[in-house]
Amino acid sequence: MISFLAKLWIPDYQNASIPKVRRAYGILCGAVGIFFNIMLCIAKLFAGTISGSIAITADALNNLSDAGSSIITLFGFKLSGQKPDPEHPFGHGRIEYISGLIVSLIILLMGFELAKTSFEKILNPQPVIFSWVSLGILLVSIAVKCYMAFYNHYIGKKIQSTAISATAADSLSDCISTGTVLICSVISYFTNLNIDGWAGLVVALFILYTGYHAAKDTISPLLGQAPSPEFVKQIEDIILNHKTILGVHDMIIHNYGPGRIFISVHAEVPSNGDMLALHDTIDNAERELAEQLGCIVSIHMDPVVVDDALTTQTKEQITSLIHAYDSRFSIHDFRMVTGPTHTNVIFDLVVPYKYYKPDNEVKKNIQELIHCLNNSFFAVIQIDHPFIS
Repeated sequence: MISFLAKLWIPDYQNASIPKVRRAYGILCGAVGIFFNIMLCIAKLFAGTISGSIAITADALNNLSDAGSSIITLFGFKLSGQKPDPEHPFGHGRIEYISGLIVSLIILLMGFELAKTSFEKILNPQPVIFSWVSLGILLVSIAVKCYMAFYNHYIGKKIQSTAISATAADSLSDCISTGTVLICSVISYFTNLNIDGWAGLVVALFILYTGYHAAKDTISPLLGQAPSPEFVKQIEDIILNHKTILGVHDMIIHNYGPGRIFISVHAEVPSNGDMLALHDTIDNAERELAEQLGCIVSIHMDPVVVDDALTTQTKEQITSLIHAYDSRFSIHDFRMVTGPTHTNVIFDLVVPYKYYKPDNEVKKNIQELIHCLNNSFFAVIQIDHPFIS
């Protein structure tokens, strides 16, 4: 169904990398989700009313919250497509994340309310009337939610959307919670055990679990999460494909929403090269990154000495020394300034976050090791922490 609607409604539907196509897929998933969830809510409210089951009614309200979530997702995709303006020069892409956060908060609120109602039902149980109509409605609900989980997972992966992927996970948890209600209804009918309140509590716990993970997935990009190693590798490969670029460091990646990524990186180039030619190489690398990854890119050119044997040898020795101290460390921007009494070796040292020693202690230890290597060496070290994992 979703593929058929995409063919009818979305021009160039096969090219999901185009922002307007991606946005159209998000809006379509939101609209279809609204329709399915409202229909399921109405059907389950009817089933809950005729059976007197708090668990089925709780499941109906869960579908109502899902419909509200789909509305927010729909408007989130719509608003995130607004063009950049003077107040928001990087666009409005993070609205998609904000809409996902609102959805997760709604899910959590609904879960707390359902847990409260179910707990009251456990303390004051009321008889539940078994109905084959209710049973049929629950079976249909499970089938519909399985389909929703399938198409949301497919579209979420296709357009790389955490919001749609979270909706897929929510639909899958709904299948489990509705299945739980169904099983409890059958058990109550055949054993006369009134476990309706407990079933409602289980549903509420599933809702709370889903809301927690949905919130976690949307808060992380809002706070500024590290990019994936695969994406970093893509960037490095494109830049280092230019032979005159010797290395990259100080990479910073800002995510302003899907398809709105800003990259800043330092590229090492030989200091004895033709600066105009090297600048042209940097421009070409920036253009390739923009075309292949759809990013805004700024590459800073760092000249490094390549024709001085002493500098090269000393850098290799110090690099080996630092790796022996901790293999996770790395250095860049290495240079030497020789004076009449001593030589300053200057470099940036990259130390992982949450390292077990404070920066000052690490710096002092490395300085002592370098001084032991050659007592005329004095290390001038700038401690960096990586912006990428």
